[in-house]
Amino acid sequence: MKQFAVRLKELRTEKGLSIQALSKLTDIGVASICRWENNQADIKGEFLCVLADFFDVTTDYLLGREN
Repeated sequence: MKQFAVRLKELRTEKGLSIQALSKLTDIGVASICRWENNQADIKGEFLCVLADFFDVTTDYLLGREN
């Protein structure tokens, strides 16, 4: 899931969002986003879909399965 951590942080920073701002916009907890970006936890499917929709990318892209 290392690729997911890298891509999540890249997408967030490209949009100029803090972790707190992303949390508010997606209704996902700050702690969860921090853990994912630091590769300390795996993401659940429902949150993966929320983030893919928010960033307008595929879940495969977020998981590092496609470019």
